[in-house]
Order: sequence, then structure tokens, then C-alpha cells
Amino acid sequence: MSKSIAVEARAARKDYGTGAHTVRALDGVSVSIDQGEFFTLLGPSGCGKTTLLRLIAGFETPTSGQIFLEGQDITADPPNLRPINTVFQSYALFPHLSVAENIGFGLQMMGRPKAEVNHAVEKMLALVQLESLASRKSQQLSGGQQQRVALARALAPRPKVLLLDEPLSALDLKLRKEMQRELKRLQAETGITFIFVTHDQEEALTMSDRIAVMQSGNILQIGSPREIYNHPVDRFVADFIGETNFLTGRVEAGRATLTSGEVLSADVTGHAGKVTFAVRPEQVVICAADEADCLAATIVETVYFGTDTHCHMRLGDGTQIVARLQNAPSGEIGLAPGEAVGLRFEPGALQVLAQ
Repeated sequence: MSKSIAVEARAARKDYGTGAHTVRALDGVSVSIDQGEFFTLLGPSGCGKTTLLRLIAGFETPTSGQIFLEGQDITADPPNLRPINTVFQSYALFPHLSVAENIGFGLQMMGRPKAEVNHAVEKMLALVQLESLASRKSQQLSGGQQQRVALARALAPRPKVLLLDEPLSALDLKLRKEMQRELKRLQAETGITFIFVTHDQEEALTMSDRIAVMQSGNILQIGSPREIYNHPVDRFVADFIGETNFLTGRVEAGRATLTSGEVLSADVTGHAGKVTFAVRPEQVVICAADEADCLAATIVETVYFGTDTHCHMRLGDGTQIVARLQNAPSGEIGLAPGEAVGLRFEPGALQVLAQ
């Protein structure tokens, strides 16, 4: 059974400025987002992800192209006529209003009956687990509590789509991780389509149903977190999503070799000539220096991260490789700088990227 499309951008282009000073923020982007999906726009600053979000919200008008909501062209509709709400990085709560009053403010401005507003506020307070703080002023809340109020206020009118523009970036690491789980829970419980903007690949991987990786106003790849992590389409995506080791080499007559001459075991179907090999640090296995079918390497340094240790190594041609090793209760991994080792890759781990 095919899913219904909630939001669709068709060849959306956005230019700022004129003439020689024109800056193209979006370069003809097309994307379809399913109803009830947690969809993330991921990329570095300036890649166009917030511009696309603003086109969907109606805060900006595309230079060309169209925006659709449930099949209806809303390109020319102002923000107040779109059943879409936005949560920004700054919570923008009213300091003189209580938590309950902040949540109900939008509904009051829409002229909803008082009984309906009160019912919606009670429902949202329960949803974000802030019932005991209903009468407290917003400045008396922690950052995480303020974020919950901002979410509840945006969800109270039951929008068809909720846009989230880097809403967790102002929180500390522990609270940010808690709010990642909270956002996913809220999206699952409400069934509302969430479109989330972030530059943080961990946020994208842990919360999203699908991710669109963006660069220079274009979408490079769309897929599930697992698809994008395990099968990136190019070096930029592989490098941006998690840590990655890159090796250069060639594919000739169906055989993969490094520039240093070592033969690699990899699926090279559809590739020929100069290529880049990508492999994740957790898929690098350290073995004895004299073990067969292993690449010769030298330990440069080891870095302890608590749950794991990162072993930085150098191949004979100077290529740097990092292996991520799970730490055991016994502690030390027993590898010292300057030590000669071998390394190999887990079966199927080596990805071949065209140059």
C-alpha cells in the first residue's frame, strides 16, 4: 500500500539578490515527504536546508518551482493560511504568560472557543508531561522544559505538518539526547508529519525515518538512516554521515587495488578506473602484523573514549586509517604507538565511490 504524500517540492529554486550579486540558495530541489513521516534535512551551514523549510512554511516564496501540501499547490499561500507550524531554535515563549497560557495562545488567536482551548491545553500538557508546571512562568523553566512548551504550543492546533529548525542546538549534550527521544515519541504519538532541520548527523540518524543530505542548494541523497550510513552515494555523504576512512585506488579488470598496490576484497560492480574506497572505523579489524591477507600498518596513537578506543594507524603509503575498538572491562587494549600491526575490513564493509 503506497503512502500519501504530505509535502512535495517540485523544482524549487530560490535566489537572493540580483545580477552579479545573485546567490542561489536552492537549485531546483524536488522532494516528496510522506504523511506521518519524521523527515530530516541534513547538511552543513549554507546548504539550503533552512531555505527549503521556509519555502514550505510560506516565509519565503520560491524564485521558481512549486510547493504542494497534500496535493494542493500552496506556493502563493501566506503562512497564516497554511496548516503548518514551525518550532525555531529560539523558543520565543511569552515571559509574562504561564505555561498553559503559552500553549493556548495560538488557539486563542485563531478564535477557538474557550472550552476547546482549555481541552487542547490539558491534552498538550499531558503529552509533553508538564501538567504540574501549568501555572509556572516560562522564565522559571529549564531549557528542556521551555522546549517542551514550544512544541506543545506548535502542536496544539493539530497542524498537518510541523517544521523544526534546529530546535535542539541550544541545549547541552545530555538534555539534547533526552529531547531527541522526546521528539520521536511526540511524533509517533501524534502521527503528525515532522520535517526536521539539523547539521548534526547523530540527531538525523537517531530520529529520522528518512534523511535528505544537502549540499550547495541540492539534495545529494535521500534514504533511511541505515541506507545512507551504509551505502553513501559519494564522498561528501560518506564523510558527512559519521566517521569514515578513505583510501584511493583503482578498479581494473574487476579487481580493486590501492595506489600502493595491495589488492582489496570489494564488490566493484559498475566501477572502473580511479576510485575512492570508504570504510567505517567500526568495520576495521586489527590483526597480527604477519597475518595473511592483512594490510601492513603502524599504530600512530590510541585515543580512549570510554565506551571505545580509537586506534589511529598509518599504512605504508602514508594513508591514515582509524579503527574503533569496543573497550572491555579489563581496560587497556595493548596497542602502543610505533607498533607494527595488520588490518583488514569486515566482509562487505568496503564501499566503492566514483571519483
